[in-house]
Amino acid sequence: MPHASPQTDGAWTPAQIQDVIDAHKSMPGAMLPTLHAIQDRFGHIPEAAIPIIAESLRQTRADVHGIISFYHHFRTQLPGRSVVQVCRAEACQARGCRPLESHVKAVLGVDYHHTTNDGEITLEPVYCLGNCACGPTIRVNDEIHGRMTAAKFDRLAEQLKATVVEVR
Repeated sequence: MPHASPQTDGAWTPAQIQDVIDAHKSMPGAMLPTLHAIQDRFGHIPEAAIPIIAESLRQTRADVHGIISFYHHFRTQLPGRSVVQVCRAEACQARGCRPLESHVKAVLGVDYHHTTNDGEITLEPVYCLGNCACGPTIRVNDEIHGRMTAAKFDRLAEQLKATVVEVR
């Protein structure tokens, strides 16, 4: 999952947003590739960039906002250093993701689409990680973790916290 790296603070300028738009605006159906490219580069789609996107792609601000809010992948706030995704697809549900997602939310103290108070971990739902036989599955940044249990998640959360301490 593309996300802002620890070296990226999500800072952007209108000229940088325009550069991304210009690189994609001639594509058929340019809106989605443009939004993906902006989020890949800056870690999010800044709310203040929506008018620039709308004008450049000849759409209304409401249209751009509607697309961003419709697709769960897009975010308008910079994510935490780590993005934890819990698979909510049918196979993972059959293997116990519902109790796991409740546990993850309780441990992190946040609901989906929110970031922990320390700004380090963002929690997101995802609807298939392609690891169905090994569910329930979560992904932390780009790493898949299958057969996840509450105890395994607790250990993983401790590792994430330890990594934060080391980085600082």
